[in-house]
Amino acid sequence: MKDTTMPPPAERKKIMFYDSPDKQTRFRIRCQHDGLSQSQFFRLVLRGYIEDDPLVLQFLNNCKEKYSIQGKSKMNKIERFKKAAEENKNKFSLKEEEIESIYDIIEVEGEI
Repeated sequence: MKDTTMPPPAERKKIMFYDSPDKQTRFRIRCQHDGLSQSQFFRLVLRGYIEDDPLVLQFLNNCKEKYSIQGKSKMNKIERFKKAAEENKNKFSLKEEEIESIYDIIEVEGEI
Protein backbone atom coordinates (compact mmCIF):
# COMPACT_ATOMS: atom_id res chain seq x y z
CA MET A 1 0.00 0.00 0.00
CA LYS A 2 1.24 3.48 -0.88
CA ASP A 3 2.15 5.78 2.00
CA THR A 4 -0.03 8.84 1.39
CA THR A 5 1.79 10.88 4.04
CA MET A 6 5.08 10.81 2.10
CA PRO A 7 5.91 13.70 -0.24
CA PRO A 8 7.28 13.06 -3.75
CA PRO A 9 11.05 12.36 -3.91
CA ALA A 10 11.88 15.78 -5.38
CA GLU A 11 10.16 17.54 -2.47
CA ARG A 12 11.61 15.56 0.46
CA LYS A 13 13.73 17.00 3.24
CA LYS A 14 15.23 14.96 6.05
CA ILE A 15 14.33 15.84 9.62
CA MET A 16 16.56 14.23 12.21
CA PHE A 17 17.24 14.36 15.94
CA TYR A 18 18.80 12.23 18.65
CA ASP A 19 17.40 10.46 21.70
CA SER A 20 18.33 7.57 23.99
CA PRO A 21 18.44 3.95 22.77
CA ASP A 22 15.72 3.03 25.27
CA LYS A 23 13.28 5.65 23.96
CA GLN A 24 14.06 4.72 20.37
CA THR A 25 13.31 1.05 21.08
CA ARG A 26 10.11 1.86 22.97
CA PHE A 27 9.07 4.20 20.15
CA ARG A 28 9.60 1.52 17.48
CA ILE A 29 7.54 -0.97 19.51
CA ARG A 30 4.69 1.53 19.96
CA CYS A 31 4.67 2.38 16.25
CA GLN A 32 4.54 -1.31 15.35
CA HIS A 33 1.70 -1.80 17.84
CA ASP A 34 -0.25 1.06 16.24
CA GLY A 35 0.53 -0.03 12.67
CA LEU A 36 2.57 3.06 11.81
CA SER A 37 6.06 3.49 10.50
CA GLN A 38 8.25 5.91 12.42
CA SER A 39 8.19 8.26 9.42
CA GLN A 40 4.40 8.19 9.24
CA PHE A 41 4.16 8.98 12.93
CA PHE A 42 6.40 12.03 12.64
CA ARG A 43 4.75 13.29 9.45
CA LEU A 44 1.32 13.06 11.10
CA VAL A 45 2.44 14.85 14.26
CA LEU A 46 4.25 17.47 12.17
CA ARG A 47 1.08 18.05 10.14
CA GLY A 48 -0.97 18.43 13.31
CA TYR A 49 1.51 20.98 14.65
CA ILE A 50 1.72 22.99 11.44
CA GLU A 51 -2.06 22.99 10.98
CA ASP A 52 -2.65 24.14 14.58
CA ASP A 53 -4.49 21.00 15.65
CA PRO A 54 -5.86 21.92 19.09
CA LEU A 55 -5.03 18.49 20.56
CA VAL A 56 -1.40 18.67 19.44
CA LEU A 57 -1.04 22.26 20.63
CA GLN A 58 -2.58 21.46 24.04
CA PHE A 59 -0.19 18.54 24.44
CA LEU A 60 2.78 20.78 23.58
CA ASN A 61 1.63 23.48 25.98
CA ASN A 62 1.31 20.89 28.74
CA CYS A 63 4.84 19.63 27.97
CA LYS A 64 6.27 23.16 27.91
CA GLU A 65 4.85 23.76 31.36
CA LYS A 66 5.71 20.31 32.77
CA TYR A 67 9.34 20.39 31.58
CA SER A 68 9.85 24.16 32.07
CA ILE A 69 10.63 24.63 28.38
CA GLN A 70 8.94 28.01 28.20
CA GLY A 71 7.93 30.51 30.83
CA LYS A 72 4.31 31.47 31.45
CA SER A 73 4.84 35.01 30.16
CA LYS A 74 6.28 33.70 26.87
CA MET A 75 3.40 31.22 26.52
CA ASN A 76 0.87 33.99 27.19
CA LYS A 77 2.59 36.26 24.66
CA ILE A 78 2.40 33.53 21.98
CA GLU A 79 -1.27 32.99 22.78
CA ARG A 80 -1.98 36.74 22.43
CA PHE A 81 -0.22 36.78 19.03
CA LYS A 82 -2.28 33.81 17.87
CA LYS A 83 -5.53 35.49 18.96
CA ALA A 84 -4.53 38.73 17.23
CA ALA A 85 -3.71 36.83 14.03
CA GLU A 86 -7.07 35.05 14.16
CA GLU A 87 -8.86 38.38 14.71
CA ASN A 88 -7.07 39.87 11.69
CA LYS A 89 -8.05 36.87 9.54
CA ASN A 90 -11.67 37.37 10.59
CA LYS A 91 -11.51 41.15 10.29
CA PHE A 92 -10.24 41.00 6.72
CA SER A 93 -12.19 37.81 5.88
CA LEU A 94 -9.01 36.05 4.78
CA LYS A 95 -9.32 32.42 3.85
CA GLU A 96 -6.40 29.96 4.07
CA GLU A 97 -6.00 29.90 0.26
CA GLU A 98 -5.77 33.70 0.15
CA ILE A 99 -3.16 33.74 2.89
CA GLU A 100 -1.11 31.14 0.99
CA SER A 101 -1.30 33.22 -2.19
CA ILE A 102 -0.08 36.27 -0.25
CA TYR A 103 2.93 34.24 0.94
CA ASP A 104 3.53 33.10 -2.66
CA ILE A 105 3.49 36.71 -3.88
CA ILE A 106 5.91 37.77 -1.15
CA GLU A 107 8.21 34.87 -2.00
CA VAL A 108 8.21 35.72 -5.73
CA GLU A 109 8.86 39.40 -5.06
CA GLY A 110 11.74 38.45 -2.76
CA GLU A 111 13.41 36.62 -5.65
CA ILE A 112 13.41 39.69 -7.89
